[in-house]
Amino acid sequence: MRNFILGTDWWTDCDDAVALRIISRFVNKGEIKLKGIIINAAMEYSYASLKGFLLNEGIADMPIAIDLEATDFGGKPSYQKRLKENFSPELENPEKSDPIKLYRKLLAESCGQVEIMEIGFLQVIAGLLESEADEYSPLSGAELVKSKVKKFWVMAGKWDKDGERENNFCRNARSRAAAEKFCRICPVPVTFLGWEIGFDVITGGKLEKDDPLYKVLCDHGSFNGRSSWDPMLVLLALIGDEEKAGYSLIKGTASVDSSDGSNYFEKNEKGLHGYVIKKLENQYYEDLINNIIK
Repeated sequence: MRNFILGTDWWTDCDDAVALRIISRFVNKGEIKLKGIIINAAMEYSYASLKGFLLNEGIADMPIAIDLEATDFGGKPSYQKRLKENFSPELENPEKSDPIKLYRKLLAESCGQVEIMEIGFLQVIAGLLESEADEYSPLSGAELVKSKVKKFWVMAGKWDKDGERENNFCRNARSRAAAEKFCRICPVPVTFLGWEIGFDVITGGKLEKDDPLYKVLCDHGSFNGRSSWDPMLVLLALIGDEEKAGYSLIKGTASVDSSDGSNYFEKNEKGLHGYVIKKLENQYYEDLINNIIK
């Protein structure tokens, strides 16, 4: 069985919740193991609302850590308060949490290789790569990742031309520095799904009106569905093969300018990085996701 860890900003957009619904379907069918979740943007109800959503999805029995310092991304949460009130009113953000330590623990204790899905910001993963030996492993972060991580699947960037800027890379100084570092020092393969892939694939609008996930979309203002950046990334990762998932893979080396978050790509068949291009019409991806989340 394939093992995954999820990183999510669980922030102002609702596509993270649609992605979690997809993951929960795979977990509940016994098709994958989700070993833990890292929240990499902190708001007042972040932990409680995610925990509540997972309780409703039937996959709450897993470790969660949150980057409590990541309060500088701006924006206002749209759906977290309702989720907390409906499913986990007694919970608050923890007073202390160390997401890098949780990554190291999960990786060190894994008997097999792990794949990491990232649908948020990259500062925790960058911190993991720079971490030192600890009680969980004598390996450095980069060594531990090289030993235990098979691949990263990352929703970030805009790859239709060089010099483009996308939120998960360029949001603030923290995200820009982390993106540059991740692309430069990550020692294992990475597949990126960029902004241009998901913005015109709209999913979630056909859910039952009493479905808590539909209420998340409504709280966001996405009554007819939402762009599918995060859902498409996690489904690509869960399928585990770019071609089978309906994409072409362009291989090479990605880089990010830490001054403004703009991304660049040098094509090279032997490169560790790749980004995907849709091979099929949008309706294919919409139907696939809508059928999973209903």
